[in-house]
Amino acid sequence: MFGLSPWLASAIVGLGALLIAALLTEPLRRLALRRGYTDQPNARKAHVHPTPYLGGVAVAVATLGSAGLAALAMKEFDAAVGVMLISAALIAVLGLTDDLRQLSIRFRLCVEAAAALMVVLWCGHPDAFGTWLDVVLAVGWILFTTNAFNLLDNMDGVVSTVTAITAGFLCCAALSAGLAGTAPVMAALAGACAGFLFHNWHPARIFLGDAGSLFVGFLVSSFTVTLHQGDAAHSGYTSLLLITLVVTADTGLVMVARRRAGRPVLQGGRDHIAHRLRRLGLTVRQVALVIGAFAAMTCLTAVLVMLEAFPQTTVLITVVAVTAVVWGLLLRVPVYSVAGGEGQN
Repeated sequence: MFGLSPWLASAIVGLGALLIAALLTEPLRRLALRRGYTDQPNARKAHVHPTPYLGGVAVAVATLGSAGLAALAMKEFDAAVGVMLISAALIAVLGLTDDLRQLSIRFRLCVEAAAALMVVLWCGHPDAFGTWLDVVLAVGWILFTTNAFNLLDNMDGVVSTVTAITAGFLCCAALSAGLAGTAPVMAALAGACAGFLFHNWHPARIFLGDAGSLFVGFLVSSFTVTLHQGDAAHSGYTSLLLITLVVTADTGLVMVARRRAGRPVLQGGRDHIAHRLRRLGLTVRQVALVIGAFAAMTCLTAVLVMLEAFPQTTVLITVVAVTAVVWGLLLRVPVYSVAGGEGQN
């Protein structure tokens, strides 16, 4: 891009996205307040005051704008980047629509599946069976991870922090692999989330909303699947698991806990990892930092696995074992009252 080194070009893209998101979020916050686009507090949510939720629009615009300009500035336009950005934009619109008027889960999943299928067919995926089952597996992974990010968005600064860290590592991994054309996408996402954190850090003045949480989840999962295109199932999905371990572990923990408590799995509640850490005495900011640090550790491990610095089988067994132990400890934290309601922070 303009004769710059790929690393410097990605850094410029990330900085541009950071500035756009930081500057655009406040006008959107005021617009949301004027129009009444606010997330109302209730017993299943951690915040106590109505909070606007158009922050995801700022993150999406900053990411798509910066990454799109970077793609156009390349000597050779990468069509895969265009497909990924268009699909992510569709998910952002879907999330925004859901923010303004609630959509059915079935409709949301259908649109998400269509966008994921477009990315997988055009941009590639890991090879597990060498058949159409690989496509199904990759689409399923994107769907799961996209909605896992949405579920993780339950406390100030958590998703923004995790996404900024994860996208930063993915950008470095792409650059190390010589993928200079696609790396700016993650640089833009990392920068946009970092810029949004100026407004979303506790006490948050604005939320991502579904427009933001679905967008960042879809873009991270799509990029990760594409980054591992052609890899064998073992190596590819080991890295996928590590990169998204925070959101995967959170969703898995909630599903197990709710099944054990006889609660509807899809019902919202204050029983996620973040809420359990709060019950252990951490502040909201400390929760975001702890979860962010864990994301950085797992992403670093994933990059080392990609570079074959660690034996994959050993890493996979270790990760599963550690996750099981952490789950066991967190499941002991009381979050449900005797009557079946959520515990209070």
